[in-house]
Amino acid sequence: WGQSETLSQKKKKKKKIRNLDLTGIESMDQCRHTLEQHNWNIEAAVQDRLNEQEGVPSVFNPPPSRPLQVNTADHRIYSYVVSRPQPRGLLGWGYYLIMLPFRFTYYTILDIFRFALRFIRPDPRSRVTDPVGDIVSFMHSFEEKYGRAHPVFYQGTYSQALNDAKRELRFLLVYLHGDDHQDSDEFCRNTLCAPEVISLINTRMLFWACSTNKPEGYRVSQALRENTYPFLAMIMLKDRRMTVVGRLEGLIQPDDLINQLTFIMDANQTYLVSERLEREERNQTQVLRQQQDEAYLASLRADQEKERKKREERERKRRKEEEVQQQKLAEERRRRNLQEEKERKLECLPPEPSPDDPESVKIIFKLPNDSRVERRFHFSQSLTVIHDFLFSLKESPEKFQIEANFPRRVLPCIPSEEWPNPPTLQEAGLSHTEVLFVQDLTDE
Repeated sequence: WGQSETLSQKKKKKKKIRNLDLTGIESMDQCRHTLEQHNWNIEAAVQDRLNEQEGVPSVFNPPPSRPLQVNTADHRIYSYVVSRPQPRGLLGWGYYLIMLPFRFTYYTILDIFRFALRFIRPDPRSRVTDPVGDIVSFMHSFEEKYGRAHPVFYQGTYSQALNDAKRELRFLLVYLHGDDHQDSDEFCRNTLCAPEVISLINTRMLFWACSTNKPEGYRVSQALRENTYPFLAMIMLKDRRMTVVGRLEGLIQPDDLINQLTFIMDANQTYLVSERLEREERNQTQVLRQQQDEAYLASLRADQEKERKKREERERKRRKEEEVQQQKLAEERRRRNLQEEKERKLECLPPEPSPDDPESVKIIFKLPNDSRVERRFHFSQSLTVIHDFLFSLKESPEKFQIEANFPRRVLPCIPSEEWPNPPTLQEAGLSHTEVLFVQDLTDE
C-alpha cells in the first residue's frame, strides 16, 4: 500500500509538472476545470490557454453575440453543386420509380410534421446558449466517428473565426454538417479526411465546422442558406467586408474539392493582396501620422518650454526691478530718516561756550575725509554731546567712533554695558585744547 501510494504521488507530480509546462497553470483544480470545458481534449485546452496568453479572448468567454454580418448576396459568388448520380439501366430506373412515391410521401409528411411542430414547440436550435460547447461537442463526435486525422478545426465561435480571418487576411472555409443527410458520412470519411485535402486546408485557410443540429451550426446555416449537404462556403475579406466567394454543395470527391478550392482561392487572391497592400499603406499612414503627431507634440513642448523660460525670465526681471525699486525706496527712506535724525540732534545740542569761558574745551575734529571741524564744549558736558555734534554734521559718516591720540584711546561717547552713562569731558581727561580723530565704522 505504501509503494502504490508513492507511485500515485509520483504520477500526480509528473502530471502537475506537465500541466505547468504546457499551460502555466499550477492549480490542479483549475487544470481539471479547463479540461472539462474542452471535454478532456488536451490539445484544445492547451491551444485555448495559449490564445489567452497571446491576448486573444478565450472561447469560453466569447464577446456578446451580434448578428452575423457576412455578405451572401454578391452575384459574383462562385457556386458548385454536385448532383446525385442518376439511375442507370432498366433495373435502376425501375427501382427509382418504385421508391419515388414513398420518398415523396415520407419527406412531405416529415416537412408537414416539422412545420406543425414549430407552432407547438419552438425549435430549440433557435436559441444559442453555449456556442463553444456546440463546437467542442461536434469535434468530439466527429473524432469518435471518423478518427483524429482531419483538418484542424477552429476552436471558437463562428464570429470569432470571422474576426480572425479578417484580422489575419486569410480564407475561412465553413463546413456545415448534416447529420441526417445520406451523403454526410461518405463525404467526411473519404473526402474531408483525405490526406491531400487535410494538407491543403491546414496550410492555406482557417477551417470552421459544426453540425446543423447544434444551435450554433443552425444559426450559421440560417445565415448562409445552404440548399443541400454536404455544404462548404469559402469566406474572405472582400471590399472591406467579409463575403462568401464560393459555395460547394453535394458529395464532392477529394480531387474535385482540391481543384474547386484552389480555383476559388486563385480567383480571389488579388483581393487579399490588394487588402494587404491597403492595410500596409494604412499602417504606414498611421505610423507617419503618429510620427507627425509626435513631432508636432515635441515641437509644441519645445515652444511651450521656450515660452515658459521667457515667462520665467520676464518674471525674474520684474522681481529684480521690484527689488531694485524697493531698495531705492528703502535707501531713500533711510536717508530721509537719517537726515531727520541729524536735524533733531542738531536742534538738541547745547549752545557753544564762549572762548573766554575757563571751563570750555576747544576740540578740533579730524574727519575721515581729511577735513577739520572745530567747536567748543563745556567740561561738564557728557561725551554724548560730542557724538551728537559730529552726527549732525553733513560730512560725517553714519557710524563712527571718536579716538584720542595721547594716550591713544576710544572715547565712550555712546552708552554701553561698561559705560551705561558716558563720562563728562573732564572725567574723560580732556584738556582745554584737544585734537580728536573720527573713525568711520559704516562698513563694519
